[in-house]
Amino acid sequence: MVYTLKNFIADCRAALSDNSDSRGREQVRTSLCKLLIEDTFVNDNCGPNLEAGTSLLYQDEDLGFQIVAHIMEDAYEGGPHDHGASWAIYGQAVRYTDMTEWTRIDDGSKNGFAKIEKAKVYRLQPGDAGVFDDHKIHSISYPSGARFLRVTGVDLSTIKRSRFNPKNNTVSLTRREKFSGGA
Repeated sequence: MVYTLKNFIADCRAALSDNSDSRGREQVRTSLCKLLIEDTFVNDNCGPNLEAGTSLLYQDEDLGFQIVAHIMEDAYEGGPHDHGASWAIYGQAVRYTDMTEWTRIDDGSKNGFAKIEKAKVYRLQPGDAGVFDDHKIHSISYPSGARFLRVTGVDLSTIKRSRFNPKNNTVSLTRREKFSGGA
């Protein structure tokens, strides 16, 4: 049986209604992997004829989660950041995305200062998905033509998110209202 965006949305709603914690997010991740192996879905929402940028595929009015397609024309290497008080699940549709998870090793007591170190590096291939819980520090990089979905707990343009500079040991907290990039 074909698994569609409509099926995925229904599964997300059920999972997050029953478990708004890591158990529900893991169910969403598993369902996202299932969606990303559907050729028709990938072609329609992440295919080669689509315009570069991001497109909102769905926003849930009751639970607040969003499903966004990222069609990336150019290669990108982003810096460490978090998604603030929201979780995020990245799912690869085309090419790959290299994920780096970071650990904050200072105590967070000094304003604007953050010492972080790499904790884990891995690659998402088509059909793979990874979960980042609230405030989990990560960075991504991908080649030109990469395409992925990102499911978030809220509209990220409405919350403040941390951006880290590991070379200078700094952190800034900002809101990115008109965000249309890769992370």
